[in-house]
Amino acid sequence: MSELHPKHKDFNFAEGELLLVNKPYRWTSFDIVGKIRNAFKPLKLKVGHAGTLDPLATGLLIVCTGKMTKQIDTFQAEEKEYTGTMTLGATTPSYDMETEPDKTFDITHLTEQSLNDALSQFMGDIQQYPPAHSAIKVNGERLYEKARRGEDVELKARSVTIKEFELTRIELPEVDFRVVCSKGTYIRSLVNDFGQAVNSGAYLSKLRRTRSGNFRIEDAWEVMELVNIIRELKTEPEVQK
Repeated sequence: MSELHPKHKDFNFAEGELLLVNKPYRWTSFDIVGKIRNAFKPLKLKVGHAGTLDPLATGLLIVCTGKMTKQIDTFQAEEKEYTGTMTLGATTPSYDMETEPDKTFDITHLTEQSLNDALSQFMGDIQQYPPAHSAIKVNGERLYEKARRGEDVELKARSVTIKEFELTRIELPEVDFRVVCSKGTYIRSLVNDFGQAVNSGAYLSKLRRTRSGNFRIEDAWEVMELVNIIRELKTEPEVQK
């Protein structure tokens, strides 16, 4: 099995390919998988992704085809890197821009020093509650479905690891950051908790996954570029195996 190839002729989708895709804004991870799967029709191939990105996030999504789908859990478990922007002085129910701000807070007390000092609270192994608006299932139903109906759900904390957390631009109310973290980390929750730590609300206003394991966004395909290549190659003998 091969990883991402720079030359189109080297693809062997049926045998198994690992594809790096740049997920666009407002696309779901399942939209990407569906688009690629449909490009193979009428051929039927397994297609799956390793590590969901929220619709409002962009960046690296690992997509596997054929026999490579058996390794999805391995790729999904790898360390992730993100860059993003948080907006201080307000919170939203979803912890991001999917919902409107529900509370506002004073930010006049915030300084570059106080913001950087708060980072140490989130380094290493920490306990984190997932957002109520998340895809985690409770009794067979996604949490965001319950949240949208206004139902209260008891959330359980999970252990995650934050290896690196730095602020790269501070222009209040916006703060840019970079995070290196373990599988299962919710950056929305990290931002929300950071806002509480500095006595000011915060929500995630931009997020981009830049790395997963050793795979980087710089090596990713644009979605339609990849779809067009698949359409051109799907009649080749090696794809029909």
